[in-house]
Amino acid sequence: MELIYHGHSCIQMVDGDKSLVIDPFLRGNPLAVTKPEEIKTDAILLTHAHMDHILDADLIAKSNDVPVVAIAELAAYMSWKGVKTIDMNIGGTVDLGFAKAKMVQAFHSSGIVLSDEKTIIYGGMPAGYIVNMAGLTVLHAGDTALFSDMKMIGERHAIDIAFIPIGDHYTMGIEDALQAAEWFNAKLVIPMHYNTFPVIRQEAEHYVQLLESKGIKGLVLKPGETATV
Repeated sequence: MELIYHGHSCIQMVDGDKSLVIDPFLRGNPLAVTKPEEIKTDAILLTHAHMDHILDADLIAKSNDVPVVAIAELAAYMSWKGVKTIDMNIGGTVDLGFAKAKMVQAFHSSGIVLSDEKTIIYGGMPAGYIVNMAGLTVLHAGDTALFSDMKMIGERHAIDIAFIPIGDHYTMGIEDALQAAEWFNAKLVIPMHYNTFPVIRQEAEHYVQLLESKGIKGLVLKPGETATV
C-alpha cells in the first residue's frame, strides 16, 4: 500500500486501483503541491468540521462521484453541498468494500465558521479513524489533545502506522505527541498538522529523533511524498 501525505492532515491511502483520502485541504494550504482536481479516490473521510480539514471535500467528492464519510452532523452539512454521504458516529465502523474505517474519539472542537453571517454551524464531535486496508491498520488521530484513552486504543488495536498531530497551539505539541505515540504503540509514526501556518511551526525531524530515542520508528513526509508500506 502507498501512503501519500498531501500536507497538513490530508492523507491518501492507495491499494492498487482503490484509494481513500482523509481531510482534504489543498487549495488553502500554502505548502500543498497537489491540486484538488488531481486527486483520484473512491472515498473521502472527514475527522471534523474545521475548514482546514473539509475545504476540498465537496469538490473532490463530486469530481470522483464518491461518498464523504463523516460524523452525522458534518455528513448532513456535506449533503447540503450536493455530495453523497455516509453518516456515522464515534465507535462505529463503516465498510467501504476495499477498506473498513472505525471512528474513534479525539479531543478538539468542531464547527463551521461563516464569517460573513457571523454564524457558527455545529459540526458534531471531532474524531479520528482506524482504517483497515490492504492488510494494514492505519490510525489517523485527527486534531486532538493528549488523552489517556489513547493507551486503550493502542492496546485494543494492533496499529501498523499512526498519523499524529504535532503542531501545538490547536493540537498536541511535540511533548504530548511523544506520549501519544507511546500509548498508540504503532510500528511506524508519521507526524502531521504542522508548518502549514506560522503558529503551528514545528521541527518534525526533531520529533522523529525523540521517537527513535524511545525505540519508536518515525518518518517525516513532505507534502506530496509517498511512503510504500
